Amino acid sequence: MKTLKKRRRIQVILVAVVALVVSTALIGYAMRDGINFFRSPSQVIAEPPKPTEVFRIGGLVEEGSIIRGQGEIIRFVVTDGGESVPVAFAGVLPDLFSENQGMVGTGSYVNGVFEATEILAKHDETYMPKEVVDALKEQGVYQEPEES
Repeated sequence: MKTLKKRRRIQVILVAVVALVVSTALIGYAMRDGINFFRSPSQVIAEPPKPTEVFRIGGLVEEGSIIRGQGEIIRFVVTDGGESVPVAFAGVLPDLFSENQGMVGTGSYVNGVFEATEILAKHDETYMPKEVVDALKEQGVYQEPEES
């Protein structure tokens, strides 16, 4: 009788361990494309990522760099004060997107151009994404916003 109970207990434990391993593997597989790392323009220039890697880039939109081309492709340059990266985006830009303002884009770096699939812009007068602030502080060009 005891051997039957021990065998059942071992079977239940083995099934639980297998279920835990399978569920962990499935969660990891599902999240592999959902994680986007942030890079500043200086980091992108120093260590260019593979063209297949999707990541986020952030900085300030350089003044005079926004070019609305043929069709719906918009080109501009994002900088962190140290390096600049050209960006191409096919889509509708956020209403608050403008020159000398913070932005974060998601996409990939192909042939020296960041091809964005999504662009996020500041949402009020003083907001700038934390990653962008950190990158600008690292370059020594960040200025604290003035209180109104």
